[in-house]
Amino acid sequence: MAELQKETAVKQVYEPKAYKKNWITPKNFPYILIAPTVILFCLFTVYPVISSFIMSFQKSDGAGMAFVGLENYVRLFKDPLFLTALKNTFFILIIQVPIQLFLALILAAALNSKLVKMKAFFRISYFMPAITALVAYSIVFMIMLDENYGIINYFLSLLGMEKVGWLTSTTWSKVALMIAITWRWTGYNMVIYLAGLQNVSESLYEAASIDGAGRVRQFFYITIPQLRPIILFTFVLSTIGTLQLFDEPFILTEGGPNNSTLTISLYLYQNGFKYFDFGYASAIAYVLVIMIAILSWIQMKVAGDQD
Repeated sequence: MAELQKETAVKQVYEPKAYKKNWITPKNFPYILIAPTVILFCLFTVYPVISSFIMSFQKSDGAGMAFVGLENYVRLFKDPLFLTALKNTFFILIIQVPIQLFLALILAAALNSKLVKMKAFFRISYFMPAITALVAYSIVFMIMLDENYGIINYFLSLLGMEKVGWLTSTTWSKVALMIAITWRWTGYNMVIYLAGLQNVSESLYEAASIDGAGRVRQFFYITIPQLRPIILFTFVLSTIGTLQLFDEPFILTEGGPNNSTLTISLYLYQNGFKYFDFGYASAIAYVLVIMIAILSWIQMKVAGDQD
């Protein structure tokens, strides 16, 4: 009898504790750990994406939103400002991205050479613009490119040249924008190429030298083919970044003069947060997403491995 009472007391003491621990098991413990991340991801990423997609089929109707079907998308391709923003964005993409990546490749090849001293200093120097705050560097360029007091026009005047309206001319404003973007992102791509070059076997260059190939031929017949996947990677990244270009035109020119530097992302921002036309802004955002996906797919098919 005493032993039975003892067993009952033991069960009363230990069974509740065992019951409390049942909800944490080796199988569900990993899910418990990642639950906060999944919840935050759904709350701040999945929900806004779905919400903006639904909003792209709506427009403001007094205090609420009314469903209008594809009206925002039809309006989009009839909007002259959107077509201007599209033209400006692709103009910058076609001209600036190849120049930027080619400069990055040249710098990476130079810094990978045994002839260059103080490599660490140059690598840090060229990479520094990539970690500079977007607003800070844009303001610096805005001061440097000022038509009347900028240092660039000052040096041009010393050479006897006329002042250039870097931020006031419809032509030169695009050039100023591309100069600023190239300055910021060339070093970033250079570091990526440099990492790839350090994995290229030196025996390839030695064999080419023995066969009489100079540095220029080695660059085009060894360096570029060996870096083909990395060049494709940076080209896709740069394309996506250019299609999303916002900070530089917003700070330097505000899309002017005469909408000559208006980009798709800047026009999206203006519709959403200046005119509060959130439905139309959401439609612009999804057209931009589709364009990025199509261009990335084309680049991967054209320049990627055919296997």
